[in-house]
Amino acid sequence: MILLRVITVLTVLIGLAAVTSFALAADPVNTGLFGNTAIKGYDPVSYFEEGKPAKGSKDFTTTWNGAIWRFTSAAHRNAFDADPERYAPQYGGYCAFAVAKGQTAGIDPESWKIVDGKLYLNYNQKIQTQWEEDFLSFISRANEEWPKILED
Repeated sequence: MILLRVITVLTVLIGLAAVTSFALAADPVNTGLFGNTAIKGYDPVSYFEEGKPAKGSKDFTTTWNGAIWRFTSAAHRNAFDADPERYAPQYGGYCAFAVAKGQTAGIDPESWKIVDGKLYLNYNQKIQTQWEEDFLSFISRANEEWPKILED
């Protein structure tokens, strides 16, 4: 009886540890205030494959990192499912300029840039213009700030 209780307690503790480490390993995804859809419903693969943002469809979705991701086609969804980190925007889809400043902010899916095979989104076109003036420096700063933001 005692052995059964010990095994039960250990099983629960191992399960909690696994869930906790999974939750800590996953970066938060910006889904806005009232939804659970990443990039305001835009297809992350379209930035790479089409060279422009495109609104995804409710017909082609997947769930990754706790958020719903929409796509323009099954092919785009399948590409994302095969390698989500290749297509997902940096910093959980938060504004890259804000992250460089140690903050988070929403995004405009039309304000974007791919740098070294990574997608960066910004708050709006005005911020995008400022970010592009020295985007390599902003990326470097954001890479330093992102882990700190996750700790807060």
